[in-house]
Amino acid sequence: MLITDIKPVGRHTRPLAAAELPVPVPEGDEILIRVSACGVCHTELDEIEGRTPPPVLPVIPGHQVVGTVVDTGEDAALHRAGDRVGAAWIYSSCGECAYCASGDDNLCPEFLATGRDRSGGYAEYMLARDAYVYPIPSVFSDAEAAPLLCAGAIGLRSLRLSNLSDGGALGLTGFGASGHLVLKTALHLYPQSHIYVFARSGAEREFAESLGAIWTGDTGDTPPARLDAIIDTTPAWKPVVEALGNLAPGGRLVINAIRKEETDKDYLLKLDYARDLWMEKEIKSVANVSRRDAADFLEIAAEINLRPEIEEYPLEDANEALIQLKEGRIRGAKVLKL
Repeated sequence: MLITDIKPVGRHTRPLAAAELPVPVPEGDEILIRVSACGVCHTELDEIEGRTPPPVLPVIPGHQVVGTVVDTGEDAALHRAGDRVGAAWIYSSCGECAYCASGDDNLCPEFLATGRDRSGGYAEYMLARDAYVYPIPSVFSDAEAAPLLCAGAIGLRSLRLSNLSDGGALGLTGFGASGHLVLKTALHLYPQSHIYVFARSGAEREFAESLGAIWTGDTGDTPPARLDAIIDTTPAWKPVVEALGNLAPGGRLVINAIRKEETDKDYLLKLDYARDLWMEKEIKSVANVSRRDAADFLEIAAEINLRPEIEEYPLEDANEALIQLKEGRIRGAKVLKL
């Protein structure tokens, strides 16, 4: 399923085009993966609608990929045919800069993204770099593992950047594919902490409560306590302003979003320095995922038997899955099953 041009995603536009392409041949350190499942992400909407457009079209989207290695290039030494592996948003980095050396290869100036800069997993086969795929724990089915590679990995990075300590109060604003995995992970890593969830949808709030949130409310509601950290996974500006007002002194807002939309940008004019920014509050953004994030999260998820909520679709229904995602008809994560 190809992105062929930049256009709005909607019922009358059908964003992706079906195509028959030759099976790619791996070279150098590449491996060829027969795809069995691929998660559907909001980032695909951003690519198609031009907020984070691919540099070259057409391209195959998809960056939460699970499958089996069927062939390898001559320089691939880490994986062999038959291995079950996953590929994430990080397709490759330079491997030599200070960011790569420190494990922050997500910040590498030569970072390339799966499904944007290189073709991804909305297909029967895809190429990946040998060092940038991860073994999939046997406890997960292919469809269960797919969302862990993006929503889970980026959620873990957000949680790490929040500086939360056990017993602290964590807020989650927006409660989609990443939010429900962050909540489960936080309760495992910080079992004495309290989780507060802000979501517009009543169904999402009920879902959060069923997973262990001690309080839920709408985006603009005031929780019963100030929060040590809040993770924002929305594309809007209102949650940023509201979250800052709900932070305790020294608290941190982590924005886990690849972009913010212009639609409600004027909401920033409601910022009040004394209420929202003073007392050493801070804002931290999340950029991409590192290899370490993906590998570590798969291990944590297997350890706690964390199984994401998923809805499955056949590959030919990728357009429908994207449209439903844009329309907000989502609980957990959407996965294409091949």
